[in-house]
Amino acid sequence: MRRLGRVAIVGVGLIGGSLAIALRRAGAVTTIVAADRDLQALERAVALGVIDEGAGSVTEAARGADLVIVALPVRAIGPALHDVGMAVESHAVITDVGSTKGEVVRIARQELRERFPRFVPGHPIAGREASGVEAATGDLFRGARVVLTPETDTETDAVDTVRACWEAAGGRVATLTAATHDRIFAAVSHLPHVLSFALVSEVAARSDAAELFSFAAGGFRDFTRIAASSPEMWRDIALQNREALLEELDRYEARLAVFRTLIERGDGPGLERLMAEARSARHAWSASVRRTVSSE
Repeated sequence: MRRLGRVAIVGVGLIGGSLAIALRRAGAVTTIVAADRDLQALERAVALGVIDEGAGSVTEAARGADLVIVALPVRAIGPALHDVGMAVESHAVITDVGSTKGEVVRIARQELRERFPRFVPGHPIAGREASGVEAATGDLFRGARVVLTPETDTETDAVDTVRACWEAAGGRVATLTAATHDRIFAAVSHLPHVLSFALVSEVAARSDAAELFSFAAGGFRDFTRIAASSPEMWRDIALQNREALLEELDRYEARLAVFRTLIERGDGPGLERLMAEARSARHAWSASVRRTVSSE
């Protein structure tokens, strides 16, 4: 890819920090500057060699940048884009890493105005239990899916720049519409998180919750692992993608009702058939993931 002179990262946590490390390792950038409301995080990022310098504000970081990466939770993207739009030059490319895209696109169009065609909405499908710049690693995106959702008026060279950056970081880039992205991730990401939070919430609300948790083992642990995620972040994701998520909740409730009916009727063969279908689908998905990983 064409080497970028100055890259500005807004939010130097796990995602922003990992992308900074990956781009530096790939020789894709000359200077990396970051802005973060946590000044200690900026200091640690400089000390760890993740970035070259910390900026006092978003506008300061964005000024003179060839690429601005807004690596913030979805609720914080709008104010950051407002500041970025006030500072960037006309050639600059802007992107984000938000988990929802329809609402981000709407906000970006409003905040960036004439700069909007230089905005490439993005979403890396990567993460880990740890957070913060100390957890950043240059290998986080190696083999990971990255979704870009450019609009019809997004400029082609801007998309090419962002795609090249993610590929330099090891990502496998796919392009979707924002609506398709939100529908897909409502089903395979946002819904599972809501279900996990809901199960733990329901058990915790019981009078004998302590006893129940004391007997919980691997199945409960595996199903509820993601309930340890940030409540603030997932609250915002659920609300920003509410329409698609509500549709998925309706579908899940309908399928759960089928399982309930089979259990009520004592219909063992019917219950086993649905469970077998689910197991086969799960095995097929796991096999496809292993094939993808082994081919890289």
